[in-house]
Amino acid sequence: NVPEDQADKLLLSSWGLPKAVLEKYHSLGVVQMFEWQAECLMLGQVLEGKNLVYSAPTSAGKTLVAELLILKRVLETRKKALLILPFVSVAKEKKCYLQ
Repeated sequence: NVPEDQADKLLLSSWGLPKAVLEKYHSLGVVQMFEWQAECLMLGQVLEGKNLVYSAPTSAGKTLVAELLILKRVLETRKKALLILPFVSVAKEKKCYLQ
Protein backbone atom coordinates (compact mmCIF):
# COMPACT_ATOMS: atom_id res chain seq x y z
CA ASN A 1 0.00 0.00 0.00
CA VAL A 2 1.01 3.60 -0.61
CA PRO A 3 1.87 5.28 2.72
CA GLU A 4 -0.53 8.05 3.77
CA ASP A 5 2.18 10.70 3.51
CA GLN A 6 2.63 9.74 -0.15
CA ALA A 7 -1.05 9.53 -1.10
CA ASP A 8 -0.48 12.36 -3.59
CA LYS A 9 1.53 9.83 -5.66
CA LEU A 10 -1.81 8.41 -6.81
CA LEU A 11 -2.39 11.58 -8.83
CA LEU A 12 -0.86 11.63 -12.30
CA SER A 13 0.04 15.28 -11.75
CA SER A 14 2.53 14.19 -9.06
CA TRP A 15 4.87 12.46 -11.50
CA GLY A 16 6.37 15.45 -13.32
CA LEU A 17 4.61 14.93 -16.63
CA PRO A 18 4.14 17.88 -18.99
CA LYS A 19 0.84 19.71 -18.93
CA ALA A 20 -0.10 18.50 -22.43
CA VAL A 21 0.37 14.87 -21.39
CA LEU A 22 -1.70 15.36 -18.23
CA GLU A 23 -4.44 17.09 -20.21
CA LYS A 24 -4.59 14.16 -22.65
CA TYR A 25 -4.88 11.64 -19.82
CA HIS A 26 -7.49 13.83 -18.09
CA SER A 27 -9.53 14.08 -21.31
CA LEU A 28 -9.64 10.29 -21.30
CA GLY A 29 -10.79 10.22 -17.67
CA VAL A 30 -7.43 9.18 -16.20
CA VAL A 31 -6.61 11.50 -13.29
CA GLN A 32 -5.17 9.10 -10.76
CA MET A 33 -3.71 5.62 -10.51
CA PHE A 34 -4.54 2.59 -8.48
CA GLU A 35 -2.38 2.06 -5.41
CA TRP A 36 -0.57 -0.89 -6.97
CA GLN A 37 0.42 1.24 -9.98
CA ALA A 38 1.94 3.95 -7.78
CA GLU A 39 3.70 1.25 -5.75
CA CYS A 40 5.32 -0.07 -8.95
CA LEU A 41 6.61 3.39 -9.82
CA MET A 42 8.00 3.91 -6.32
CA LEU A 43 9.89 0.60 -6.19
CA GLY A 44 13.65 0.84 -5.95
CA GLN A 45 15.16 2.84 -8.77
CA VAL A 46 12.52 2.12 -11.39
CA LEU A 47 12.22 5.81 -12.29
CA GLU A 48 15.97 5.95 -12.87
CA GLY A 49 15.78 3.22 -15.49
CA LYS A 50 16.11 0.05 -13.44
CA ASN A 51 14.06 -2.96 -14.49
CA LEU A 52 10.55 -3.67 -13.31
CA VAL A 53 8.61 -6.90 -13.69
CA TYR A 54 4.97 -6.82 -12.63
CA SER A 55 1.88 -8.86 -13.27
CA ALA A 56 -1.80 -8.01 -13.11
CA PRO A 57 -5.02 -9.32 -14.66
CA THR A 58 -6.22 -8.19 -18.09
CA SER A 59 -7.54 -4.60 -18.04
CA ALA A 60 -6.04 -3.91 -14.60
CA GLY A 61 -3.90 -0.98 -15.78
CA LYS A 62 -0.50 -2.47 -16.58
CA THR A 63 -0.11 -0.33 -19.68
CA LEU A 64 -0.43 2.92 -17.72
CA VAL A 65 2.59 1.99 -15.61
CA ALA A 66 4.61 1.24 -18.75
CA GLU A 67 3.47 4.46 -20.45
CA LEU A 68 4.43 6.62 -17.49
CA LEU A 69 7.86 5.00 -17.21
CA ILE A 70 8.46 5.38 -20.94
CA LEU A 71 7.24 8.98 -21.07
CA LYS A 72 9.37 10.02 -18.10
CA ARG A 73 12.53 8.40 -19.51
CA VAL A 74 12.02 9.80 -23.02
CA LEU A 75 11.37 13.30 -21.69
CA GLU A 76 14.29 13.22 -19.24
CA THR A 77 16.91 11.58 -21.47
CA ARG A 78 15.69 12.79 -24.88
CA LYS A 79 16.23 9.26 -26.17
CA LYS A 80 13.83 7.10 -28.12
CA ALA A 81 11.86 4.23 -26.62
CA LEU A 82 10.43 1.04 -28.03
CA LEU A 83 7.00 -0.07 -26.83
CA ILE A 84 6.08 -3.60 -27.83
CA LEU A 85 2.40 -4.45 -27.78
CA PRO A 86 0.70 -7.82 -28.32
CA PHE A 87 -1.93 -6.91 -30.91
CA VAL A 88 -2.18 -4.63 -33.95
CA SER A 89 -5.40 -3.13 -32.58
CA VAL A 90 -3.70 -2.20 -29.30
CA ALA A 91 -0.70 -0.79 -31.20
CA LYS A 92 -2.99 1.42 -33.31
CA GLU A 93 -4.86 2.58 -30.22
CA LYS A 94 -1.65 3.49 -28.40
CA LYS A 95 -0.25 5.23 -31.46
CA CYS A 96 -3.22 7.60 -31.52
CA TYR A 97 -3.24 7.90 -27.75
CA LEU A 98 0.46 8.74 -27.39
CA GLN A 99 0.67 11.15 -30.32
